[in-house]
Amino acid sequence: MIVLGSTSEVAQAFVEKALQEGEKFEKIYLFTSSKETTERFARHIDVMFLQQSEVIELDLMKEIDYNQFDYVNSNVLFCATGYLGDGTEESLYDNKNTERIIDINYSKLVPVMNYFAQKFESRRSGTIIGLSSVAGDRGRQSNFIYGSAKAAFTAYLSGLRNYLFEKKVHVMTVKPGFMATKMTEGLPLNPKLTATPKQAAACIYKAFKKQKDVVYVLPIWGVIMMIIRNIPEFIFKKLKL
Repeated sequence: MIVLGSTSEVAQAFVEKALQEGEKFEKIYLFTSSKETTERFARHIDVMFLQQSEVIELDLMKEIDYNQFDYVNSNVLFCATGYLGDGTEESLYDNKNTERIIDINYSKLVPVMNYFAQKFESRRSGTIIGLSSVAGDRGRQSNFIYGSAKAAFTAYLSGLRNYLFEKKVHVMTVKPGFMATKMTEGLPLNPKLTATPKQAAACIYKAFKKQKDVVYVLPIWGVIMMIIRNIPEFIFKKLKL
């Protein structure tokens, strides 16, 4: 398995869920910008599941030499790379914050995804799982920079799924909704609309086995976002969401 964004609590929970369910991986490649943190997780899955892994440093904000990844092959790719950024009104026009949100969630991520997607296409097999967000379903004033980057990533995954279908590669888009993770720590999240990493992992694994195309971690978010998407613009623009 290839894991992009392997410090993500959802990514780590998914890896553990897959191993608990008896999935066999010759090696799990853990791509990360925080090697020390990820090495702790690598030791954990070695002790708990006797699972061999390799931690590979990948910083999307630096130039990437793709030749160093030539040996990396797998039948499953799990992408949990993401950056919420500073969503305060004061940071709205902070270009460094904006660029980092767009780069990590989309513009610097897509070339990496494409690099591995080509490997999957050449083998004509495998599954690519990408974590996007409900924030990408419609732009809202509370987080529209992050939401626009996730909207772009959702569109990318949709197009990639369409392109790779005839190549026998499945692409699944995951929209988590509110997540109780370190990234959202301190935010006033409604507990009824919030999933834990373990809950998310169980949902994603089930959808992975069923080869779903698009999945909301909590089904209620599918209903909520359908309503939000269908509010007429002349009304929507007056709302504080």
